[in-house]
Amino acid sequence: MTYPHPILAKEGWPFIGTSIAVALAVMVFAGGWWSVPLWLIALFVVQFFRDPARPVPQGARDVLSPADGRVVVVEPVEDPYLKRPSLKISVFMNVFNVHSNRSPVDGDVQQRWYDPGAFVNAALDKASTENERNALWIKTRDGQDVTCVQVAGLIARRILCYVDKGTKLARGERYGFIRFGSRVDVYLPPASRARVTVGERVSATSTVLAELP
Repeated sequence: MTYPHPILAKEGWPFIGTSIAVALAVMVFAGGWWSVPLWLIALFVVQFFRDPARPVPQGARDVLSPADGRVVVVEPVEDPYLKRPSLKISVFMNVFNVHSNRSPVDGDVQQRWYDPGAFVNAALDKASTENERNALWIKTRDGQDVTCVQVAGLIARRILCYVDKGTKLARGERYGFIRFGSRVDVYLPPASRARVTVGERVSATSTVLAELP
């Protein structure tokens, strides 16, 4: 897929530039050995903000993973935004995962909700209702409702979302970013069939989380 930015996410450019500049300055003025820890930090920052293109599955009912990480929840619950029974699938991102968020389906954004919340460990279930979060209600081309929620974590302090009500999204399209550890919850129609299990590693866009009914 072609993105309107290079393989390194635009959100990371200031952090990457600063970390490399500091490492260079220390190397020049204090010597190579003193700069080694700073180069390691710069390398970590670069890997954190990587944002590779991914193949996009084209199954008509496929729900794609909106994030890289590990599946921590697959269970029937009530969608807290649409107030209806749903199948919830949650993906937890650690600091070594890609943190760019991609649309799980083709559809139109019907509504967006933001809650400043708290910052507990994003791997815990209560993060879905207590943490800072940004939710999108997406209606697919055939009328199915999907809720996709960015949830900040213990370290994450910034959720970025670039779409709002009325935006048309294509599956796999980049719509946001979360800095430094977090999760994404997806609420699907209850008859949806999960294609992943708890503990499974998934990749944004290229992994199919579920099939819509």
